[in-house]
Amino acid sequence: MENTKLLDNVVFSHDRLSIYNFGDDFLSESSSIDKKLLENGIRHRDAVQIIVPTGEYWLFDYGVVVFWGVDEDERQALIHRIVKENTQSIQRAEEHLRFTFTDDVKINKDVVCVPKADTLSRLAVSHALAQSSKLSEFELQAQNTIINYSHLPEELANKGKISITRKEVAKIRGRLFGTKSAIILHYGLLDTPDFIWAHPEYENVYNQVARYMEIHQRVELLSKKLETIHELFEMLADEQKHQHSSFLEWIIIILIAIEIVIFFVEEIKKLAQ
Repeated sequence: MENTKLLDNVVFSHDRLSIYNFGDDFLSESSSIDKKLLENGIRHRDAVQIIVPTGEYWLFDYGVVVFWGVDEDERQALIHRIVKENTQSIQRAEEHLRFTFTDDVKINKDVVCVPKADTLSRLAVSHALAQSSKLSEFELQAQNTIINYSHLPEELANKGKISITRKEVAKIRGRLFGTKSAIILHYGLLDTPDFIWAHPEYENVYNQVARYMEIHQRVELLSKKLETIHELFEMLADEQKHQHSSFLEWIIIILIAIEIVIFFVEEIKKLAQ
């Protein structure tokens, strides 16, 4: 259940903001996360605030953690507790920024300015940073797909066929559809976080960081890339379907021809008798 009594008495050891992506199964039943971490935290919708001696960090349900001022040793120790034996679950350290305390909220040249005793401002900033990190994961997946299969249109043009099977094409189309659905439906990267609906006074804070990270522009660009890739594989699927249909037609023709030959052989035998 949501706990709105977030703590403001946080001591920060330095001014570094670090964003880590731990993958989709971060809080699933099969995840290796140390559940005691969550028990010591304060949940606010899809984020959990955990305060440590050198700062705080926010754990988001979709696998991103935003560290505020946590020193290197403690951050690495926390990462080890989060992933335990499953070290492969870390995607990467997405980005490092700086933060400072001022009366006004703003972000410029990778420096985030927030009021010191305002935890919800840091939460609003963390939401935008976490969404940006998750979006980077999808951007990398799309780019890898483009690189891995960019040769197929040329191969089809030169040889009239492609070197991957119908099953492989179907799997790729499924992954592309899943990625686009995750962006638009599951992770809501086009939407304002639910937290903002409960605290509309922090919408400007979130929007400033979201604009700085170019979240909406990147989502639109990524969606166009995914549509283009999907169209490519739709075309390849149609071509393979056509080839398969042609193959079946030839089989039918051959079977009919064999049946005709057998018929005439039987007739000739009858006449010979």
